[in-house]
Amino acid sequence: MKIICACTVALLAGIAAADTCRVYIGTMAKGEQAGIYLAWLNMQTGQLSEPVRVSPVNGAGFIVIHPDKKHLYSASAVTELASAFTISEPSGMLEKMNSQSTRGNGPCHISLDPSGKNLLVANYAGGSCAVLPIQNDASLAPASAFRQHSGSSVHPTRQTQAHAHSINCSADGQFAFVADLGIDKIMSYRFDAIAGTLTPNDPPFTAIEPGGGPRHFTFHPNGKFAYADLELSNKAVVFEYDQINGTLTEIQSISTLPDGYVGSSAASEIRTTPDGRFLYVANRGHDSIAIFAIDAETGKLTATGWEPVRGKNPRNFNIDPTGTFLIALNAKPGNAVVFRIDRQTGALEFTGSEIRVANPGCAQFLAVP
Repeated sequence: MKIICACTVALLAGIAAADTCRVYIGTMAKGEQAGIYLAWLNMQTGQLSEPVRVSPVNGAGFIVIHPDKKHLYSASAVTELASAFTISEPSGMLEKMNSQSTRGNGPCHISLDPSGKNLLVANYAGGSCAVLPIQNDASLAPASAFRQHSGSSVHPTRQTQAHAHSINCSADGQFAFVADLGIDKIMSYRFDAIAGTLTPNDPPFTAIEPGGGPRHFTFHPNGKFAYADLELSNKAVVFEYDQINGTLTEIQSISTLPDGYVGSSAASEIRTTPDGRFLYVANRGHDSIAIFAIDAETGKLTATGWEPVRGKNPRNFNIDPTGTFLIALNAKPGNAVVFRIDRQTGALEFTGSEIRVANPGCAQFLAVP
């Protein structure tokens, strides 16, 4: 991995081509390796360029890119800050604008509301969530909303208190959902993008099986279904979603592990393909991506296979906007691995491309002209 310099800026500017896509990778690396990295994905071959460090920000475990394609945001569990960056062109390197407190310990997940006017933050260690308004210049304002969760569940060490693990808005921006691993609940809030407020919905949460530990949450592209992965019990849960009232009704719970597997494992990331035909869940321990076919009528899942991630502890993965490639991020040895998605079966095929990135935590795609 390289530290950004003038010659590297020129190199990055020269890499861009019509058949490439930027991949920004947030990391939890420490010391000289800490920061956000950039690689270029060849959309024909699935090959990733060697990564370069485009920002030395410390502990950028989760990142998101603004819809304007000109700004990027990160959250750091180390500094307990969310930061705003300008994406410089044509190199793609990052220039820091400002940082704001996330109002809680251990921010682990961020997302943008559909309007792009607010950054939403989940604080794992603090068991809370917050909203940071995005100002006209795209910098972050102090938190306009803060919600503290409370309670516990049955796991003797992981669920002694609230642990908000992700926060996501509905497609219409009317509701925000927070998967809280510590209390086995998906909290539901009415969201006001203009005021930047979170108001408990009625009911204020959806209960998850005791000891499940909900981690991440995503909607089906059609907006009728939602999915959560349970880190502690290694399951994917399917919900019918009431778009008017913002309520979730569980309709299926299915293991993310193959029958007969007896080792320890923990689910991490969960995502659907852009066409809504397949859902994937990363398993840390089994070290695989679980592949599920989605029934178009019911939203229910059928397991179709498990693809080894060619590393250990896949903390995160992402799917490019065209639905062609999936990039898995493995904590050990610290690598990003590219798989091609079979659009008919959902199967994953290793492209032969793998790059080293120390302790990667999140990947985001940015297609540029």
